[in-house]
Amino acid sequence: MPVIPPPRDSGFTTTTSVPLYWCAYGRPGARRLLVLHGGPGADHRYLLPQMLELADEHELVFYDQRGGGQSRTDDPAPITWQTHVEDLDAIASELGLATREIVGYSWGGLLAMLYALTSADAVPDSILTHPESSDSRPSAFRGHPSIPDFLVLIDPAPITRAYRQQFETEFTRRQQGPVIQALRTELAASGLRERDPDAYRQRSFELSVAGYFSDPAHAHDLTPFRVVGRVQQSVWASLGDFDLREALGRVRVPTLIVHGRQDPIPLASSESAAEALRAKLVVLDDCGHVPYVEQAQSLFDAMRDFLTANRPALRGHEP
Repeated sequence: MPVIPPPRDSGFTTTTSVPLYWCAYGRPGARRLLVLHGGPGADHRYLLPQMLELADEHELVFYDQRGGGQSRTDDPAPITWQTHVEDLDAIASELGLATREIVGYSWGGLLAMLYALTSADAVPDSILTHPESSDSRPSAFRGHPSIPDFLVLIDPAPITRAYRQQFETEFTRRQQGPVIQALRTELAASGLRERDPDAYRQRSFELSVAGYFSDPAHAHDLTPFRVVGRVQQSVWASLGDFDLREALGRVRVPTLIVHGRQDPIPLASSESAAEALRAKLVVLDDCGHVPYVEQAQSLFDAMRDFLTANRPALRGHEP
């Protein structure tokens, strides 16, 4: 299992209605990137240690989104996409991010797009008026979210309900396919559960996510994580029958999208997002949903090229 170094700094927010855990890696004063993990309902640690490749030149700020990791809450109120957008803006403001340079992975990529849509007043009415979208809190936002300076979207979650259904069908097909089923049978017959329970849990986790990878063996290099089902369900329910394709055309933000060709999320989703956002799209071969594991060098090369070409004007101070 990968070893994760301790952060340089960490803490909990005080301006959000639920304390959210955050942490920072990299040199103080370096260019700051706000990194959004996937899920929803997961936490930032499964992006590590691989994403720390960027910490040699940048300060990376991570946080556990509401309901997952160290930001779990006993509040029974549903957590929606609007909750997450509000939290994103609040944490960026509280931590003093002079620019909104956002890197979003998987669901975090979709969250970044929803944040950009909100800042541009371009969220589709079908989502805003969906009965489960606002936690029954019509004034969900404290002020207007700042427009992001750029977006880096790494294998972003599907931008329509139809694309999400295609993803779910494909992932289920892979998990039930002969390769992964044979590995499950092998594990069940191995006696590992009795000999080494920790190793058994690790192998069980690997097989539970194997369908995300071009090569299931690479699941061994992904830091294990858990998803809080209640949070995941409430966020997806809040989006209803969503379709962001037309609305994304109103967002004017420099954007890079990276997508693994063997990702169970349809490439067509990222292609549609790239077309609407006028984004640069990089497709990585021999790569599934986790490019920072399967094609790390190609991913980070593409990101560095984009970051070098897109240095935003600062809001207030020089990093």
